[in-house]
Amino acid sequence: MDITQQGYVRTDVTTDGVAHIIFYHPNHNSLPSKLLHELVAAFEAAGKNPEAKIVVLRSAEHKTFCAGASFDELVAIDDFETSLAFFSGFGNVINAMRTCPKIVVGRIHGKAVGGGVGLAAAVDFCMASKWASVRLSELAVGFGPFVIGPAVERKVGAAAFAQMALNPSEWLTADWAKSKNLFQEAFDTVEQLDAYLAHFCKNLCSYSPEALRELKRVFWQGTEHWDALLPERAAISGRLALSDFTKEAIAAFKKG
Repeated sequence: MDITQQGYVRTDVTTDGVAHIIFYHPNHNSLPSKLLHELVAAFEAAGKNPEAKIVVLRSAEHKTFCAGASFDELVAIDDFETSLAFFSGFGNVINAMRTCPKIVVGRIHGKAVGGGVGLAAAVDFCMASKWASVRLSELAVGFGPFVIGPAVERKVGAAAFAQMALNPSEWLTADWAKSKNLFQEAFDTVEQLDAYLAHFCKNLCSYSPEALRELKRVFWQGTEHWDALLPERAAISGRLALSDFTKEAIAAFKKG
């Protein structure tokens, strides 16, 4: 099977009202377009599900939380329309998370690269393990973190976003990410992460659903223009990714 067609997104709703949206891909939990489309659908469905009080975004167990966009898919793209659609994928997920009426909690158990950092930035409350180093790798392959940039900058600020964007080969620790407010909590072990996640979600589920919905609106005030902004940013990446620089950089990366 074509590797870009592998993996899954599933939603498990617990009896106490937590909708766990879980994604998996055999290549370090990377996200081809297929899974990005499925994530959008999962957030839209969770937002409408009366049994779901809150949402948790997580990936299936692997040492990497998310390796970002699928290079296997990107390397095969040779026209602008397809490239634009590819880069719009993460923007669509971020907008689905932003407009989901339920509070979205992120569980970042391992490394997050590129679009994986964007997912962590787009949740309402993010918790991680100490293994959750972060890196924005896009510049190294010829484009930049344009689509996820608004979400990342909103959390960490302009200076920290610039630090990440201009150092595409540099891993930053979970403690650094916590100090910049990308993560609200960072734990020594995944077991501690999961224990706190269960405690936090139990508390959230006990609160007024209406109050939580209103808080969600307040948290995201001022981002209404993202429906137009993120596609504009996708067009920048979509154009740059067709360059010889990007094709050669990705080929070199895949070799090794």
